Amino acid sequence: MYHPDLIRHPDSCPALVLNADYTPLSYYPLSVWPWQTAIKAVFLDRVDIVSHYEREIRSPSARLKLPSVIALKHYVKPSQFPAFTRFNLFLRDKFACQYCGSPKDLTFDHVIPRAQGGRTTWENVATACAPCNLKKGGRTPKQAAMPLMIQPIRPTNWHLQEHGRRFPPNHLHETWHDWLYWDVELEA
Repeated sequence: MYHPDLIRHPDSCPALVLNADYTPLSYYPLSVWPWQTAIKAVFLDRVDIVSHYEREIRSPSARLKLPSVIALKHYVKPSQFPAFTRFNLFLRDKFACQYCGSPKDLTFDHVIPRAQGGRTTWENVATACAPCNLKKGGRTPKQAAMPLMIQPIRPTNWHLQEHGRRFPPNHLHETWHDWLYWDVELEA
């Protein structure tokens, strides 16, 4: 019987990494390890294999199915706050301009412009489409008569994961579905 996993190159067989409580280490970025790292962790007895691909790797003395889902043996406490990155900012703002709602040509905007002493912090940066950012220029939203839809805040990791469930990755292996909870129907 033909199975798509049998012809996959090992490099296209990453392992979903779960914490010891069987929750993903992170959704954004999705916690995955390359197959080599997953196999090394198995042999070092740092993880349990939860599920596997049909794809095997072979050595002169052994054959092993590549793990598709692994769980750490020791719990890793997740950090409460995410790093300030462009992607995390867009995720916090649900990939929409905070002035007009457009999902296109996204940039980030300093609510209080840097020229007026504004800093690059979660509380002072919002997602803006290029036309709104250009229109606002070096003014505050009040000065530009462009109110923000939502005041920017410093999100928690939980906050970003809740938003992230609306934006699943393009490909999720079927063995991952039981461990990831997205708001849309998944396709393998």
